[in-house]
Amino acid sequence: MEVVLIGNDGELRSALEAEGANVRRIEGVASGRALSEAGIEDADLLVLTDVSEATAIPVARELNGEIRIAVYARDTLPEFAQPLADIAVDPDLLSADVVAEELVGNG
Repeated sequence: MEVVLIGNDGELRSALEAEGANVRRIEGVASGRALSEAGIEDADLLVLTDVSEATAIPVARELNGEIRIAVYARDTLPEFAQPLADIAVDPDLLSADVVAEELVGNG
């Protein structure tokens, strides 16, 4: 499974890789160019851990209409992006290992 990660990777990146995912992280602003350079067009999953980068969600959908989008953050996703995310999880409720298992296992 190909995953693009936006934001602080913390424990989630390691957990996704332990489940067999190939994770590419975008550092800095998640622009359309950065998304393309990270391979969003061929990715299976976009994981956002920094809701301040939520503008990347509609851009990712435009570049890859089949991508699944997961938000793993304590903060609330802005209203404009909420309908575009497939799942949003608060790290205080589920561990990175559990989330990675569900995301990769259902891919």
